Amino acid sequence: MAHPYVLLSAAVSLDGFLDDAGPERLLLSGPEDFDRVDEVRAGSDAILVGAGTLRTDNPRLLVGSAERRAARTAAGLPEYPLKATVSASGDLDPGARFWHTGGAKIVYTTDRGAQRLHGLLPADVEVAALGPEVEWRAVLAHLGDAKGVRRLMVEGGGRVHTQLLQQGLADELQLVVAPLFVGDTDAPRMFGPGAYPPGRMRLVETRPVGDVVLMRYVPTAPGTGRQACAADRRWMETACELAVQCPPSRTAFSVGAVIVAADGTELARAHSREGGDPVVHAEEAALAKLDPADPRLATATVYSSLEPCARRASRPAPCARLILDAGVRRVVTAWREPDTFVTAADGSGVLAAEGADVVVLPEYEQRAKAPNTHLLPPPGHS
Repeated sequence: MAHPYVLLSAAVSLDGFLDDAGPERLLLSGPEDFDRVDEVRAGSDAILVGAGTLRTDNPRLLVGSAERRAARTAAGLPEYPLKATVSASGDLDPGARFWHTGGAKIVYTTDRGAQRLHGLLPADVEVAALGPEVEWRAVLAHLGDAKGVRRLMVEGGGRVHTQLLQQGLADELQLVVAPLFVGDTDAPRMFGPGAYPPGRMRLVETRPVGDVVLMRYVPTAPGTGRQACAADRRWMETACELAVQCPPSRTAFSVGAVIVAADGTELARAHSREGGDPVVHAEEAALAKLDPADPRLATATVYSSLEPCARRASRPAPCARLILDAGVRRVVTAWREPDTFVTAADGSGVLAAEGADVVVLPEYEQRAKAPNTHLLPPPGHS
């Protein structure tokens, strides 16, 4: 199953602090933004905070609006989103408000932490032991598979936000900037040092909310190797959107393709039968728009809504070969080619045999198939 859509939410001062160093929490947002956050919570399946935030802020993490809670129940959802926290040590206060308000709760911890928590928390709190270490991919996989969470709101703290961004697991950053300075080196910052994905994030919205400013960013830099990241899913959405633009055909699939540099720069995009060419494939058309000597191709990623072809009759070289000859060594796709036109096609195998990393995102398979349903057998038929 797919990981949830991970939305990081935080408010910072003009100089980048989450709080000051005093004993009381510094309120960076105003009433208008608190209401906006309440709306985002109501639209989420789960809300997650780190153990450090539980200790310092003692939050309840509730949906405050009765109207929004009623809308959730009317839609068949629990009144409150699932509340989750992560603590490798299991050092948690059983009296914290987090455990005694709202609906369902879960804590992700290690085997050692689970032993420490045994019998400590209220009986309705689920303790999920993830082995000797707590890894974020395991947390997200459990939330998606076992809990059915499709949209996860992460409200801190800085360490949690830092780790999710550095590991390429954040689909969106909602950052509110408050018009004040903290200026205390002992105060917590939003992000810590370390290696982040390269390049620039994409700004998708900015607007005032009371006296603060909301900025929404999404990642652009592809993942590396065979590990998918949040930006890979976003670029695959683009490839699927391009597939819909293909002129209809009863003799060829509709496919979209995007080529993206390692820093998240889009190099080229195309779709099948682009420019009036009845036989051109999406990957072929995208590659044709680039200088074959472009040094960025060696570390680029090709996103194709359908597995690049391994054999074709319309042109001398199939797309898998064209990709390899261009020097690209990472391909992300949503759907393996069926036997409709070519039996036992295996473009992914051709790519992998020559050292390319192939990543399949099955959660996008149905979107990739959508413009091709007229070429496929009805469900349940082979």
